Amino acid sequence: MSSLRHTPFYRALHRPNLFLGGERELVMSTGILCAGLVVSSQNWPATIVGLSIWGVGIGVFRMMAKIDPYLVRVYLRHLKYQDYYAPRSTAWRED
Repeated sequence: MSSLRHTPFYRALHRPNLFLGGERELVMSTGILCAGLVVSSQNWPATIVGLSIWGVGIGVFRMMAKIDPYLVRVYLRHLKYQDYYAPRSTAWRED
């Protein structure tokens, strides 16, 4: 009897693409928006507001990534497919 072939399954191929613990697109877009706010206004209150939005956003995005690393993609797919079937649909048709 021959032994089974061993194929390595590298973790980097299926690991979610996270940045600072949150989804990459959300974290980067929030960072760009906050940096734009700080740079465009160039005063201390806007800097404090921008940094606080950034900090709260990172915390929320990390919590979302702990629940599901692909949470936004799943939600957007849910919105796209929402017209196709009822949320309480069954396999049997009820007349």
